[in-house]
Order: sequence, then C-alpha cells, then structure tokens
Amino acid sequence: MRSDEIKSGYSRAPNRSLLRSLGVTDREMGLPFIGIANAYNTIVPGHVHLRQLGEKVKEGIAAAGGVPFEFGTIGICDGIAMGHEGMRSSLPSRENIADSIELMVDAHRFDGLVCVGTCDKIVPGMLMAAARCNIPTVVLTGGPMLSGYQEGKELSLIDVFEGVGKVAAGTMTEDALCELECSAMPGCGSCQGLYTANTMACMTEAMGMSLAGCAAIPAVDAAKLRIARESGEAVLRLVKKDIKPRDIITKKSVRNAIRVDMALGGSTNTVLHLMAIAAEADIPLTLEDFNFLSEQIPHICHMQPSGPHSMQTLYRAGGIPAVLHQLGKVLDDCPTVSGKTMRQIAQVAVVKNESVIRSTDKPVSAAGGLKILKGSLAPDGAVVKCAAVPHAMWRHKGPARVFDGEQSAMKAILARKIREGDVIVIRYEGPRGGPGMPEMLSPTSALMGLGYTKVVLVTDGRFSGGTRGPCIGHVAPEAAVGGPIAFVQNGDLIEVDLFSKKIDLCVDAKEIQKRKKTWKPPVKPLRGALARYAKTVEQANLGAVQR
Repeated sequence: MRSDEIKSGYSRAPNRSLLRSLGVTDREMGLPFIGIANAYNTIVPGHVHLRQLGEKVKEGIAAAGGVPFEFGTIGICDGIAMGHEGMRSSLPSRENIADSIELMVDAHRFDGLVCVGTCDKIVPGMLMAAARCNIPTVVLTGGPMLSGYQEGKELSLIDVFEGVGKVAAGTMTEDALCELECSAMPGCGSCQGLYTANTMACMTEAMGMSLAGCAAIPAVDAAKLRIARESGEAVLRLVKKDIKPRDIITKKSVRNAIRVDMALGGSTNTVLHLMAIAAEADIPLTLEDFNFLSEQIPHICHMQPSGPHSMQTLYRAGGIPAVLHQLGKVLDDCPTVSGKTMRQIAQVAVVKNESVIRSTDKPVSAAGGLKILKGSLAPDGAVVKCAAVPHAMWRHKGPARVFDGEQSAMKAILARKIREGDVIVIRYEGPRGGPGMPEMLSPTSALMGLGYTKVVLVTDGRFSGGTRGPCIGHVAPEAAVGGPIAFVQNGDLIEVDLFSKKIDLCVDAKEIQKRKKTWKPPVKPLRGALARYAKTVEQANLGAVQR
C-alpha cells in the first residue's frame, strides 16, 4: 500500500506515533488510508450540508475496511461573489483547490481519495486533482437545492437576478423583489437549475467518476446520505483493484461527458473545466471536439434557465442514468467508479418522464446545447449556449457598444442606454485581463429583466450557467493580450451566425492594424494570488489552466 511509506518498518515509528495520537489502532495500521477532501463551509449554500455527507462517507470507508482521514478545501459561492470585484477570485480558486488536494495527498500518502464538493469551481478542481494525483478516487457531489416556490411557480436564483432588471424597468416593485428574494432559495444545495454547479455534477457522473444517479439527487434527500456511504465503500473496491482516475478519465469518457452536456444544454463553463481536467489527465482535447459532438447529439432536456425543468424534476424523471439510456449506443462504453460500465448503467436505467428526458428522435432541438464560434472577432474561439438563444437571434448584425469592464456595462444597461439591436462588448475581463474571467450574470439577467429581446452580449469573460439569451463568452484571444476584441470601437458592426458558427468584426484589416499602433492595454494594480494567476494563466480556448 502507498500508505506503508508513512506507517511500515521501525524507521516509521515517529510517523506512527503521530498517527496513534489521532486514535489510529494497531489493526488500522494495516488497513488502507483514505483521504476525504471535503469542501464543507458555512458561507456556500451548496456546501453547508457537506459535513453530514462527510460523516456518511467515513462510515462507508470504515465499513469497507479502510481508515478515513478528512481535510478541508476552500469553496467560493459564485452567486454571492457575483457582480463585484470578488468574482475575479472564483476561477482562480479552481487551481487552488486542485493544488491543495494534491499537496495533502502527496504529503500523507493516502491509498485512496473521496472528494466531497458541490459548486462551480470546487468539483472541477477536485477532478483536476484526481487526475493529477492518480490514486483511486470517487467524487461525491452534494446535490441541488429544492426549488423555491411563490404563487404556484417554481423559483430559482435566476428569478431574483432577473428581478433586479424588472425593478429597473419599473415592472416590479422593490417590495415584490424582496418577497421573491425570500422565497427563491429554500435551503442547502447548489442552485436549482442546470447552472455550472449542477452541470459539472452531471459531467462527473457522465465521466464515470461518481456513482450512478449521484448528480441529480437533491441535497436534502435521504438518497444523498445513502450514496455518500456507498461512495465511501466504493473507493475501497477501487483501491483493492488498483483502479485509478486515469483508468476512468479517458478520451472516451470525456467525450461521453460532452455528449451529456450537449443533451442537457449545460453551462458554457463546462468547456473550460473539461479542457482543464483533460489537460491534467494528458488527454488531447480541443474546442473542435465540442463542435463535432454538438452536431451529433440532440438537445433532449429543456432545463432551467432556458427551459422549465429544475434539477429536482430531472431527478424525478430518472436523472443522468435516464439521460444515458436515451443516448444509448452513441455513448462510448467506459468503466466507472461503480464497477459497472457506462452502457451497463444506461441499459438498466428507466426513463420515468419522457416529457422531461426526451428521446433522441423527439428532441428539444436537433443540435446540441453548446456551440463554438470562430471568426475575425474570435480567431481562437468563443462559446455560446445555443440552447438558451431564441432562434430569431441565431443570426444578428448590429453596432457595437463597447465597455472596458462589467461595471460600466451594468450601469449603462440599468440606465436604459442600450438599444435593441446593439451588440454589447465587455472586454478586459478575460483570464489575464480580468483577471479570472468573472461571470457576467448580473448584466445578462438585467437585460432579461428589462425586457430586451434583440441585444447580443459578447465578452472575453465568462457567463454563469444561469445566463440565457444571445450571450457569447470566452472570446479568445482576450483583449488584454491583444486579441481583436481589444480593437472594437463603438459603432463597429459585429455579425453573429450560430448556424455557421461564426462571429466576425466587420472592420477592414488595415483599419485594425491602424488601431493596434496606438493601443495600450490597461494595467490593473494586482497583488497576491490574483497577480500570480494573471502571470501564469493560459487563454480560455486552452481551459484557462495555469502553467
């Protein structure tokens, strides 16, 4: 066992002495040592219940013949961090989580690992660490929050964000917004729709790194407690068989995750995260892989925010196993942490409601939920959640309204200084320029709440999984490194065509070269973690990983 390096032989007497101080017995010294990386904290709604899940994981590990050791990781709530300077810390936290788990695993020579997390950057960071450390690992995602409820309607956090725009438009009172605010989020768990947290939970299951059914089980359901214990038991089976993350995270399993992403119409952030996970596992993955699979896989689940269905509804309809069942033979057959293959899970799954999880011959849309766009504005690519874009806006050509940062754009939107037909450009919000690619849920929700229907938003930053409408992010190269988005001026025409996957700046190349001569990127005063991040982060088309 790997843990023998800290507990076997007379030379390890000092190490064992420290372990004995923890209460480790003679019998346990001969058992596998299993680390539990738990993102429990009391500031993130998706994490506040993870202490209880961690206890069930410990029970499972002990019952299966292992010794559990729990340690913490950080976790940022994107909703609380949204719309202010704190949002710049969100994406960099992914690297911090991966690094902290790697350091704990390497230092303490664990034989296996269970990662317990829920929200946006936490689960991707844990998967990156799993691929990097490559010891037997199971990921337990904490589950979605129950839907809010008001006057016969299910609610989610996005209703509150869009309520801000309605107040600005005069169509909702501040008192009504307060009532909405108090009704939308009834307890623990990740936000209710197919936003980034829940999309990544689904990707984890589709990749085979969590037990079947895990992703959609609500945080407060007793089934989540049971699967937590089973996850603890499962990691011991992996240890005994020496099945490691890189045996499960392969090119085929990552493609399965992308297929499920396309079928669900998930968050655009999955492009960043899957590419980062693939990089850690030394799997070649490019933006073209996403476009290729998008053409093959129909969009079969009309999930919030673009559709009516919450994660709770998806769970009741059969969860991810039922989605796998509908996709059927298009899936690659890959191993999973359960010991069953992906196709074995898909074959026995039951679709309990075909109006929620449709068959592939009766889809919501014939094409997958995401598209990668390229063109003169984004030579290295940009990402759009086409599942959330009305078909009337799949082609659009309009004048640019340029903002060097989210805050100035938000002020213009709330002041109703944007006109229908405009293409809002928010730049210097990329991996380096932001830094950290802050999400733009506040401006996109404000546009929806104000009632705009013909405005496109383009940014080198990111969008929340809760964003809907014609919003194009991850523009690469970003403005801060001299990408074409840096040279857009007010009034320039920008043309978007989702059918042909194009995004172009309609300005002559000679004019662009002229503008380049006088261009200087803004310099932001940075220190600490963000300064280090800005110096080492790659572009969005490479997953915004640090090198």
